[in-house]
Amino acid sequence: MYAIIETGGKQVKVEEGQEIYVEKVSADSDETVTFDKVLFVGGDDVKVGAPYVDGASVTAKVEKHGRQKKITVFKYKPKKNYHRKQGHRQPYTKLVVEKINA
Repeated sequence: MYAIIETGGKQVKVEEGQEIYVEKVSADSDETVTFDKVLFVGGDDVKVGAPYVDGASVTAKVEKHGRQKKITVFKYKPKKNYHRKQGHRQPYTKLVVEKINA
């Protein structure tokens, strides 16, 4: 059984026992998080939401928080002596999917 959930403005396909990386979730490590925005549940019986599946949820455990690799943002305008260099590290949360309730 698998499900498609919406979190952090993105859609993620999840299965039980899977480790996923999502946008930062406001929960401490070893806490349990429930996602109610389930768009699709697949498996033996398929349920499609409009836009969300009623009564469906996904439970996951927060394993850790972190920050991704640094990216460089460089702005440049030719012949105007303008350039700006900036770095960015996006925060993320690592989750382990425990249960899909459909």
